Order: sequence, then C-alpha cells, then structure tokens
Amino acid sequence: TDFFAVGHDIWAPVNSLAVVVNPASALNCFWPMPFRRRARITFTNESARDLKLFTYQITYAKAPLPDNAAYFHAQWRRAVSDRANPQHMILDSVKGEGRYVGTFLAYTQLADGWFGEGEIKFFIDGDSRFPTICGTGTEDYFLGTYGFPQVYSNAYSGNVLKHEGHDGPPKSSLYRWHIQDPIEFHSDLRISIQTLGW
Repeated sequence: TDFFAVGHDIWAPVNSLAVVVNPASALNCFWPMPFRRRARITFTNESARDLKLFTYQITYAKAPLPDNAAYFHAQWRRAVSDRANPQHMILDSVKGEGRYVGTFLAYTQLADGWFGEGEIKFFIDGDSRFPTICGTGTEDYFLGTYGFPQVYSNAYSGNVLKHEGHDGPPKSSLYRWHIQDPIEFHSDLRISIQTLGW
C-alpha cells in the first residue's frame, strides 16, 4: 500500500492529484506511466494473512509517444535511523535526466520525543557535500506545522495517519507530490532525510 501513500498496512483516506484512497480499501493511482512496447505490473502480499479479495482495473491507451517521453520510476526502501545515524536515503543511484515528482514516507517512531527537525536534502547534478535544495524540517517538507497536530490530505501533501501508539509505536503516513515544483536533474539525483529531534 506504500505506493498509494498509505503505510503500515493501516488504511487511511487520501485525496490527492496523483493518488486517491477511498473507503474501505480502494487504492487508485493517476501517475502517468508511459511505455513503448510492454508494461508489467506485479503485486506482492508481504502480510502474514491471505487476502480475501483482490481486484484491479488498469486503463491505458495505445497512442504514439514522443521520443523524449519520460518513463515513471519508483524506489522503495526500509531503514532504521537514530541519533548516531540520522540519515535515511529516500532516492539513490539515479543517473540520467528527469524530474522528481514525489515522496511518500511511512514513519514508525521508535523513541520518545519529536523526530521531525531533520533536513531533507536534494543532491542534484554532481552535488557532493552540499545539496542544491536543503529543507528546514520534516513537517515543513510535508507542508505541515507544529508536529503534525492533525491529519490532512490535499492535492500535493498529506499526513493521512495520526497513529498515537495505543497498539504499538506511533506511526505517520506522509506524502508530498512535486507536481508543481520543478525539481529537475540532468545527470544524477540523490535524496535523503534526517531523523532529528530537539
């Protein structure tokens, strides 16, 4: 469900331009994904339980593509960060030319205190020590404020899960789509975010 901006295997409503999740488990994606000869879509159930029902619909059009049409790429990774190692790599080893369109972060808080003062860093076109774009904190990057006091979901950003930790550690499901933000690269791109508290 991470691809649809819903993390931790906990359903949450999402109302954005690129992804919509409706009750009770309707996961919808509207990212353009052009292909020239063929496309392959796979589904993997990493849960310990079997699905009672799995249905899908894929809508596509056969049409000519311009030579410079961009393909859709996504990366997924899991990591544990702490004060000694606060960096989490969101995107790595991307070579070539393209445009970054968005981030989803399913965050599980494994320590007390606020985690969201970390900088998001966009290393673009050969940046090494200093990134081209450096954010001011997790809540700022996901267009929220003051520790995500409530859930929200809009066209470009959201915190769709405010799990307080009653049956496990606190969890958040955060998305930010860069549909209107021109984060373009010409040779390479790497993105990281830090887990830092007060």
